[in-house]
Amino acid sequence: MLPPRILTADRGDAGRRLDLVLRRHLTDVDDASRTRVQSWIENGRVTVNGRPVRRVAARAALGDVLAIDLPDHAVRPRQVMAPEDVAINILYEDEHLLAVNKPAGIVVHPSYRNTTGTMMNALLWEARRWPIGQRPSLVGRLDKGTSGVLLVARTAAMHAVLQRALTSASAAKEYLAVVYGRVKPLRGDITLHLHPDPDDRRRMVTSPTTGLTCLTRYERLAAAGGIRGGLSLVCCRLSTGRTHQIRAHLAGRGWPLVGDPIYGEARWSSAEDARLATALRDFPRQALHAWRVRFVHPVSGEQVLIEAPPPAEFEALLRVTGLITR
Repeated sequence: MLPPRILTADRGDAGRRLDLVLRRHLTDVDDASRTRVQSWIENGRVTVNGRPVRRVAARAALGDVLAIDLPDHAVRPRQVMAPEDVAINILYEDEHLLAVNKPAGIVVHPSYRNTTGTMMNALLWEARRWPIGQRPSLVGRLDKGTSGVLLVARTAAMHAVLQRALTSASAAKEYLAVVYGRVKPLRGDITLHLHPDPDDRRRMVTSPTTGLTCLTRYERLAAAGGIRGGLSLVCCRLSTGRTHQIRAHLAGRGWPLVGDPIYGEARWSSAEDARLATALRDFPRQALHAWRVRFVHPVSGEQVLIEAPPPAEFEALLRVTGLITR
């Protein structure tokens, strides 16, 4: 008999239905269809913080510990996460945590589709010199196509307190986004609810009332023409951290990210200049960059600000669009 699978609910799980949380984490489980996961919950195979929960619509909270009694036949052999000598750009480091600048195109955590070459593989190599008992733990995640600041705790205890620090009113996570459309008003809040697309597990669907409550604060930093509807450079500040929140929220307001393979639109075809059209069409990923993170350090009590400069391809896009001129 297999030991129970133990999971800890992160920011992306907070407020979500229990069956959806389990499906998000059990990607290596062959039988983890929504129907099968719901049956496991209803049959008492799932506990939350040590107590059986039989309601599939029960909501997870940040830090909840979930234990799942999986059938023996359901699980593929798990790959051992191995250290790999991959260069990483460390933006900040102390004895409790570090922040790295994740390149676009790199997966943050191994899965059965991406078993090597991830940020975690690189961090495990970096952690070989750490004191005994320390091991890297990602505090939040970034999509494969998103670049920028990624926080890493060095112990499980620091992971928990750092997650709480990032949810406080004094903390901020800011992203830069290049979008189609001239964003108006210049600043505001997007409060569209999000829920998974029943027809496509890759996507989240926006709704005025149905799904998880979300809040993205935005400010337009620059605007440019040369294309029908224009282009904008936007700074987004997350107040909640749902899956694909910024991408889905901006698209839901009619401002899809340039290069987004899931929520984007081919508006580049209306560009007046061939060079601009080519740059927009060929941008290799969603134009989203985790720019900076601000929080109170859980140990020192000092204010910490960590900033990742936009990568070269992002800067080049800003120049060719006219969103920056330097």
